[in-house]
Amino acid sequence: MALSEGCGKSESRGFTVEQEALVVESWKVMKKNAAELGLKFFLKIFEIAPSASQLFPYLRDSNVPLDKNPKLKAHAMSVFVMTCESAAQLRKAGKVTVRETTLKKLGTMHYKSGVVDGHFEVTRFALLEVIKEAVPEMWSPEMKNAWGEAYDQLVAAIKQEMKPLP
Repeated sequence: MALSEGCGKSESRGFTVEQEALVVESWKVMKKNAAELGLKFFLKIFEIAPSASQLFPYLRDSNVPLDKNPKLKAHAMSVFVMTCESAAQLRKAGKVTVRETTLKKLGTMHYKSGVVDGHFEVTRFALLEVIKEAVPEMWSPEMKNAWGEAYDQLVAAIKQEMKPLP
């Protein structure tokens, strides 16, 4: 189920046909390596902001190296796939296409974990770096802008749900 029109969710403002084509084409290439790329994505986040690992309860007291942690691997792949699928469907759907229940859960989870704007900025940078490394022959300023716009719209939709439970 996609987000309903009347919920005030992030609309696909300015996400062009060209941007959609860049995102869809690159996602087709990356999809087969989603698990590996998802883990690279999170390792890049932790490389940039080591304290971000403390936002994940299962990493706080773990002695397992990050790149071997099964819970992180599963989470990383899930987040990477959701982000990329949402981006690939943005223009066609006209809005962020994460299920509304998932979006509410993401908002609540990010709120409870203490996620702030700086975390989203680090995550955006890490995502773009991983995509750039994954499809270097396709990478361009236009592709960077396309993925950045798609990510920004997903984050805007999550932020709208970042509030305490009633």
